[in-house]
Amino acid sequence: MSKLNFAAIAFVVAFSGATAQSAETRGACKADYDKFCAGIAPGSGIVACLNAKRDQLSATCKTALDSRKKK
Repeated sequence: MSKLNFAAIAFVVAFSGATAQSAETRGACKADYDKFCAGIAPGSGIVACLNAKRDQLSATCKTALDSRKKK
């Protein structure tokens, strides 16, 4: 993953108020982000993109996204 893509994910997760789970979410959703949302710029809705593609995401990414919602 490029540094820009990683920065985008880190920014969105941090901005959304996630805490220690952010690193877990990034790791769990990296492949899904690369596949479905790589063109999304920081601050432009990476989490929303992943949620829009939810039916196509890996089980680990879905679980990580669900964990974020519970906090």
